Amino acid sequence: MRRYAIVAMFLALAGFVGLAYADDKADPTGTWKWSYEAGGKTREGKLKLKKEGDKLTGAVIGGNNRETTIDDVKLKDGEISFSVTRERNGQKFTSKYSGKISGDTIKGKIEFERDGKTESRDWEAKREKE
Repeated sequence: MRRYAIVAMFLALAGFVGLAYADDKADPTGTWKWSYEAGGKTREGKLKLKKEGDKLTGAVIGGNNRETTIDDVKLKDGEISFSVTRERNGQKFTSKYSGKISGDTIKGKIEFERDGKTESRDWEAKREKE
């Protein structure tokens, strides 16, 4: 009986290690959506991520379904970060995204410059079911 208890304890421990490992290997691929307020209106953001081997690429989809490629993409231990540079009226604007992937949710922050000051807001994106 004692041997079965030890085996059961070992299997339970292996299961917990497996769960921790799965979290470290968070899957970023797919289409992610979130909502935000801008100009007094609720708008929707969308991000498409694709992983090929060790390389992660993607784009943010804005108004009129215009895609802007993301830059400086990093993924480590379920933490993702990237930047998006857009151009409006001849000026470039860069937003920096960072967050933690947990299942079908990314929670984190977006940093951007407005009127010469760095601002940030919370960011929570949900993966679309395909």
